[in-house]
Amino acid sequence: MPWLNEFPSLGSETLSAMRRSIDGSFRNFTREYGEPLERLFDPLRDFLLFSERLLTQSPWPAVVGVIALIAWLASRSWKIVVGTVVTLLLIGFFGMWDDTMKTISMIFVCTLVALVVGLPIGIAMSRWDRLQKLISPTLDVMQTMPSFVYLIPVVMLLGIGRVPGLIAVVIYAIPPVIRFTNLGIRLVNKDLLEAADAFGASTWQKMSKVQLPLALPTIMAGVNQTIMLSLAMVVIASMIGVQGLGQPVLRAISNQYFTLGVLNGLAIVGIAIIFDRVSQAYGKRLQRHLEVVHG
Repeated sequence: MPWLNEFPSLGSETLSAMRRSIDGSFRNFTREYGEPLERLFDPLRDFLLFSERLLTQSPWPAVVGVIALIAWLASRSWKIVVGTVVTLLLIGFFGMWDDTMKTISMIFVCTLVALVVGLPIGIAMSRWDRLQKLISPTLDVMQTMPSFVYLIPVVMLLGIGRVPGLIAVVIYAIPPVIRFTNLGIRLVNKDLLEAADAFGASTWQKMSKVQLPLALPTIMAGVNQTIMLSLAMVVIASMIGVQGLGQPVLRAISNQYFTLGVLNGLAIVGIAIIFDRVSQAYGKRLQRHLEVVHG
């Protein structure tokens, strides 16, 4: 039976017609609404440019000092602070300071946007099971979709530049914040919620004074994952004009510049380790503090 050797399909002509129809509709949509959408994201672009100029145009000792101070306040570990300072000095010594600051500014803005959007969604999911059942499959698709695919619709809508790259990074990196916020709130001890009810706490008071504080260590784990995914996606987003350490890596791949690729790759690794160690240390400090407070 020869038909068993060929899987039944719609046929090449039908598939081509379907693809042309969908692509044509999307192109018509971008032509009609592309410009208004670009204007909608102007505040986000201005904020990104401001943070980028702040890091690249400020004196490097001040930038290193502020980052070291943030690392100390978050971790209270001199080892992490010394490692942060040494990493930044080595990056600057090898001529990658400006690109690194652009990458850090992009990660900062992407993480901030992911928190602003993701935290409310995670909180809503923790309160309504139906919403969780609706959003969870969407998050599954977002986390399994190849990262390059995110660039296609964003570029078609907004073109090439920082903002399209930022949006692609946020979409790729936001699922952990949503998932861990939902998980952290759901793991809060029910006895504590019953005690809050007994004291007459409102829904907002329970959320702001009981559930969110107790869920913070879990939420911080989600923030850590979002930062790591943002850093990975920023390198890929360099293909559509995102400035930073990703562009030298892309140039090294195109021109077979081994040393350029390795040095910038090591700079990315160094930044990733700094973000990872500082955020993990802060999460552990929060966990210890809550264990002391709640016995």
